[in-house]
Amino acid sequence: MTITAHRVSVPVFVQGLKGLSGVLAKAAAHVEERKLDPEALLKARLYPDMFPLIRQVQIATDFAKGASARLAGVEVPAWDDTETSFADLSARVARAIAYVEGLDPAAFDGAEDRTVALTRRGETTEHNALDYLTGQALPNFYFHLATAYAILRENGVVLGKRDFLGTA
Repeated sequence: MTITAHRVSVPVFVQGLKGLSGVLAKAAAHVEERKLDPEALLKARLYPDMFPLIRQVQIATDFAKGASARLAGVEVPAWDDTETSFADLSARVARAIAYVEGLDPAAFDGAEDRTVALTRRGETTEHNALDYLTGQALPNFYFHLATAYAILRENGVVLGKRDFLGTA
């Protein structure tokens, strides 16, 4: 069996996003059952200089859609970051799953020979597409997934490894 750019990106992103979807559902249920203010969790951070839960989810979905688009050689869709509730975040995750799954697997053919140009803070850098996937996109995706999970776990949402992995 051949390892392809599609195989090491899309299914990985989808599994992580499905785990995130389940984690967010448990967080919403936790808030409702305990009659808590959802803002307390949505704006929670692990440390003052870190992003809150809402931003962690936005960034995780951005890495999934962005990396997948870049590997498929299509323009990265721009999404506004307007989520303010668990329902909004869940909808964003579902949208990311649909986007990533909707990309044509054949579009990923030859990704290992592509160059990805990234512009950050006005500076553009170029990277081999697979190096970008394995050295930047996947690590950042998992960092923000894990941070979202940790924020919720720290705030009392009952979660386990299977929730994080999307296999619960």
